[in-house]
Amino acid sequence: MPHADSSLVPEDIKTKPEFYAHIHEQLEALLDGHRWWVSNLAQVSSLLYHSYAGSALYGLLSEETTTPVVNWCGFYLRPDGAGPLVLGPYHGRPACVTIQAVKGKGVCADAFVTDTGVVVTDVDAYPGHIACDGDTKSEIVLPLRLNTPEGPKTVGVLDLDSTKFSSFDEHDLAGLERVVEILAAASDYP
Repeated sequence: MPHADSSLVPEDIKTKPEFYAHIHEQLEALLDGHRWWVSNLAQVSSLLYHSYAGSALYGLLSEETTTPVVNWCGFYLRPDGAGPLVLGPYHGRPACVTIQAVKGKGVCADAFVTDTGVVVTDVDAYPGHIACDGDTKSEIVLPLRLNTPEGPKTVGVLDLDSTKFSSFDEHDLAGLERVVEILAAASDYP
């Protein structure tokens, strides 16, 4: 099967748990035997972005537009252990390059500092939200923990934006937590 086919979502998938079960299966196959963490981050962001766009659960904002509901999917990293979070592999429009890793400096910073997933139903109501794309209405961010020579370490975040309010919920949080776990198990981090 061509790698690109892994982002095709079958039409019989009708629920978020089914969607994420499909994503997990595809992701495990896609990352199998490939341990370089940067390539794996790129594969995850691509798989997620295109799977959301091709799913009836998320898809396009409306039939009259080509704007996807999930309009950004990628990673912010703090690979040196200090300083700001820096833009990593992603899909979507150009984004902020750095985010200060300080609580109150945006959703990504808060998820990184607290080491906890954050679901935001309305980004305009979130204190300190950083607006990289004015079309974004809701967001979900999860800490990215990878295995380092010193043990598991939070090295960044997985960030997803949506053009609809309240796009993400507890099903998305659970599904994406598993995505991050699969990524961590498949990746060698320096």
